[in-house]
Amino acid sequence: MQIALQQAQLAWELGEVPVGAVLVKDSEVIACGYNHPIAKHDPTAHAEIMALRAGAEILGNYRLPGCELYVTLEPCVMCAGAMMHARLSRVVYGASDPKTGACGSVLNLFDQDKLNHHTDVIGGVMSEACSRLLKDFFVSRRAAQKNPPRSTSDCPNAAKVV
Repeated sequence: MQIALQQAQLAWELGEVPVGAVLVKDSEVIACGYNHPIAKHDPTAHAEIMALRAGAEILGNYRLPGCELYVTLEPCVMCAGAMMHARLSRVVYGASDPKTGACGSVLNLFDQDKLNHHTDVIGGVMSEACSRLLKDFFVSRRAAQKNPPRSTSDCPNAAKVV
């Protein structure tokens, strides 16, 4: 999870919501990913999806049996669906997501008997550190919105488009 937190920090540095993910197989890191849907203009560029894509490419298979994904935030429905299609053996997440969490906070896709693949889920791993990173990011973002940078131009209307 520590590596996932480092990945989340990379997202923050790009101005993205700081979520990071690490794909592991046989106790070896296979791939990493972090959020960058804004930079990539891609609504699917969540940390989990980026790690799954990289891992599938590295392993040469869209199925990732025996792999585990560590992610700093509880996966959303899209990411949970991708994890099931990849046939991950386990998902480990840090902070719960009460707005979009699909591992138990809003709903639990992994607990649906009618689905053909079941992935083990463990939540709350390093939850304080994962939650703190997200909270600090949004506090800093709100502060920046309240205090936008001032123009250094001598022209009083420099920021206006004519």
